[in-house]
Amino acid sequence: TFSYGCATRASSWGPGIGSNKCKCFSPPSAIEIGVLAKTFIDQGKLIPDDVMTRLALHELKNLTQYSWLLDGFPRTLPQAEALDRAYQIDTVINLNVPFEVIKQRLTARWIHPASGRVYNIEFNPPKTVGIDDLTGEPLIQREDDKPETVIKRLKAYEAQTEPVLEYYQKKGVLETFSGTETNKIWPHVHAFLQTKVPQTNQKASVTP
Repeated sequence: TFSYGCATRASSWGPGIGSNKCKCFSPPSAIEIGVLAKTFIDQGKLIPDDVMTRLALHELKNLTQYSWLLDGFPRTLPQAEALDRAYQIDTVINLNVPFEVIKQRLTARWIHPASGRVYNIEFNPPKTVGIDDLTGEPLIQREDDKPETVIKRLKAYEAQTEPVLEYYQKKGVLETFSGTETNKIWPHVHAFLQTKVPQTNQKASVTP
């Protein structure tokens, strides 16, 4: 079970791009693609290769002067090949986390729609179950955080991304970190990234 990101090296770190965030940026064409992407996410499906690739490559055009780290992209072999045709990838970070842990954390997440406040019933619960602390309004669970949707997405993710890890392993750029807690995995990931961009200091580097 895994999550991973591809990184390229330059003189400084730019903003990270998450595959669930690319659609939040730019012009009307990107917004339209983002709306299309959401329909797949809400159904528990992964975004099609052509849609996801167009979103990611569009954002990367604005980061030519930076190093960047892609979160969760590419997820399929065609996406990886398309990325390779456009950029040289310096390293791929694979986070090996059990599916059950991922499922538990995602399905424990609830949000207050109006403000975007996020709660987790395990480690950041609201004072009253199902109620926003500040407004007293009800919390909701996003469609893609519901158990049945999470299970579908994790199974699809595993089937589609295993070949991607094999692809980057053969290229010699894959680095794997295993664990279940962010505060234990992140120091190792951060130290590794520092070796890739030595001049990047603690303040300027990518944050978890």
